[in-house]
Amino acid sequence: MPDPYAASAPYIDPLIAGFWHGTSPALTAELKALAALSGPVVDLGAGSGRGVRVITSALPGVPVSAVEPSAAMRTALFARLADDPSLHSTVTVVDADAQSCELPGGLRAVVAMNVLGHLTPGQRRRLWARIAERLEPGGVLLVNNLPPHTPQTVPPARMGGFRAGEQDYEGWAQADPSGEERLTWRMTYRTLRDGRCVSETTVDHEWWTATDGELRAEWAEHRLTSRVAGEGGTAFHVVGRGSGPLH
Repeated sequence: MPDPYAASAPYIDPLIAGFWHGTSPALTAELKALAALSGPVVDLGAGSGRGVRVITSALPGVPVSAVEPSAAMRTALFARLADDPSLHSTVTVVDADAQSCELPGGLRAVVAMNVLGHLTPGQRRRLWARIAERLEPGGVLLVNNLPPHTPQTVPPARMGGFRAGEQDYEGWAQADPSGEERLTWRMTYRTLRDGRCVSETTVDHEWWTATDGELRAEWAEHRLTSRVAGEGGTAFHVVGRGSGPLH
């Protein structure tokens, strides 16, 4: 299968840094609250490993399965792990996607950041069923739902940028509806030198949408309840079974 991130992988890790800086405090707090549990953690769509670093910092020594189907993104993930020998005995990189990966039983947590739109509605529901079966008592799913939540046109917007040496790098995103429950994101990555574009890469991604209400109804089918952690663009759902902080 073609790697949808083969062309964009060099840009993604630095451009997504801002998201992880915003998400890390709340995600860390939710993970630390699971310290008394005994199971492993699965990071679905681990990408370049920024989320893996959050997980392992919050839960030192806990086994983590970093699931990432893109070979290009796994290159960055392995580079991040190689720089930290303390992770070599706890983090396992899994070449699979959310639909095909094996989920161990007794899961402490499943982390799924920025991955939901890759799943069709049917794949999404099957994933919830698998996770619900494998969570240990008190275990949770930590998942965000990026906007827009319905198919709509998103005008071109600059996602961010960074500078390295004498060149600047920036990412742009726009979207158009491409179906009843999906849209197509067009991501453009540019390299500039002295303000002049010297290279440009454009990648299209199909993205399935869902409202938070639709997700809560899907989780309820498996007796899972949820609450929201974090704020604004870095908010995410904490999904689990039982009483306590979930509602």
